[in-house]
Amino acid sequence: MKNLMKYGDYCAKIEYSPEDHCFFGWLMGINDSISFEGQSITELESSFKEAVDDYIDLCERMGKEPEKTYKGSFNVRIKPELHKKLDLMAASKGTSINKMIELAVENMPMKIDQD
Repeated sequence: MKNLMKYGDYCAKIEYSPEDHCFFGWLMGINDSISFEGQSITELESSFKEAVDDYIDLCERMGKEPEKTYKGSFNVRIKPELHKKLDLMAASKGTSINKMIELAVENMPMKIDQD
């Protein structure tokens, strides 16, 4: 996936503002809204790491869980033909659509591309 940075267990979405001539980003998968910025990639990376470290420290001091809790439930919209294909495939394997999707996600490479 493009425009992502990773530091420890944390990821951030990165964008560029031509109006401000700077890069900016925000942490993903957390319970709060944390952003950071930098004039260069080096500055952005440093600002990102500092934002993560400060956020973790603040959460520890407040006794708060930093990472978002996921329910394990979400809607997926696909073409009707694919829905039918998935339903038939699941039935032929004696399982459910949910289980088929869970297995597909489990077997996905989990490396986050940063280019």
